[in-house]
Amino acid sequence: MGLSHRAPDREGARYRAHTHRSRLYAVILDTPEAEAAQAASFWSAALGAPAKPVPSEPQFTILHDALPGLTTIVQAVDDAPRIHVDIETDDVEAETARLLALGAEQIAQWLECRVLRAPGGHLVCVVPVHSPPEVFEAHARTWPGEAG
Repeated sequence: MGLSHRAPDREGARYRAHTHRSRLYAVILDTPEAEAAQAASFWSAALGAPAKPVPSEPQFTILHDALPGLTTIVQAVDDAPRIHVDIETDDVEAETARLLALGAEQIAQWLECRVLRAPGGHLVCVVPVHSPPEVFEAHARTWPGEAG
């Protein structure tokens, strides 16, 4: 779904004339690359969830059904260990604007994804819908069009 905009108001704000949807999609265990395989094995055993590497994206290992309704991933990174979340949406630009208005700060962009730092310092990635359509439809929240 594309953005439709009205003309800017006196303060220069643009208005989104449509709604969008989003939901918490994934919990990602960012792990230093040298320790990622061991971390995936640990979390797989600790959570009783089979670890399945993603062949096309070797930095990711999915922990199948570790958190029902959410995707749980061990991600190999060239940074310190941390946990971040992904929010999937049918409109990355509108969801990013909504989270920025709530106090997040955009710190990076990768392909269609936006990386934000939430108040308190946690990382949040805003990504296009990855879930099967029926899962997204059943669990996504609808947000009204609002000032950007």
